[in-house]
Amino acid sequence: MTTGRVAVFAPSPQLTVTVEELDGAPDIHIHAGGQGVWQSRMIESLGVEVVLCAALGGETGRVLKHLVDVELKARDVTARNGGYVHDRRDGVRDPVVVMPADPLSRHELDDLYEMTLVEALSAGVAVLSGPAADDEPVPHSVYERLARDLGGNGCRVVVDLSGERLAAAVEGGPAVVKVSHEELVSDGLAKSDSLPDLATACERLTSSGVGAVVVSRAADDTLALVDGGFYLVASPKLSTVDTKGGGDSMTAGLAAGLAQGLSTLDSLKLGAAAGAVNVMRHGLGSGSGDVVRELVGRVRLERWEDDR
Repeated sequence: MTTGRVAVFAPSPQLTVTVEELDGAPDIHIHAGGQGVWQSRMIESLGVEVVLCAALGGETGRVLKHLVDVELKARDVTARNGGYVHDRRDGVRDPVVVMPADPLSRHELDDLYEMTLVEALSAGVAVLSGPAADDEPVPHSVYERLARDLGGNGCRVVVDLSGERLAAAVEGGPAVVKVSHEELVSDGLAKSDSLPDLATACERLTSSGVGAVVVSRAADDTLALVDGGFYLVASPKLSTVDTKGGGDSMTAGLAAGLAQGLSTLDSLKLGAAAGAVNVMRHGLGSGSGDVVRELVGRVRLERWEDDR
């Protein structure tokens, strides 16, 4: 049964080409990719309606329009979407070619912003995702504007960004920020990846108007600051096939839970289960909702007493 709805802002999805090996021969996979696409895919797997808000242009954009496998609201643009070719025949991702996305024109950006605002306000929950790290199809200020405009009109905004994009979105006061411990350290928000330093960074973010902060810590327990209290979240341990995309699936679970009316803590447990499922699969943002829901009961959530 489908419950709730989430709008995902993904300004420039990527065309992804991955070369695997099957029975000793090359096996080529072509998909729509990028953070927002992977998040949308997992949200839908969890039984929540999702709409992906994106700009599509150039040859890559024309192909992506046929590959996106969730509900899509797209602004046709002249700016080309980016893409990459990865060789995974030796078991690891070896980038062969990376093509960056083009920046949107002023009018293209205005139309994408307006379209996202309408869809997100209608949905009630929004995820703000970024393009590839080196791509800048939209100005960073767009994230602050969206977080502020959506949050100020009753939409719960979940942010999964880093660097200047995260800094801009924080200024808009989102409901939830999901970030990795590496990103907090590299962005200068935390002195180190120790729990006390990460906790201090979480407090700084909430003092800036963020509602809750979730810090993924690779194989270690996730740290979360929710309603003024710190929690450690232990995900079920599963065999790892590909760690890429685990954080995106966690964000998807968080957003899906909020859309279904769950508390932030219960949404966090759903996110932890979704992230655990993603790393045991080859497909990013993939995994069935049934196995995620089965694992939710195996997520351990405990209060962390801050002794700084």
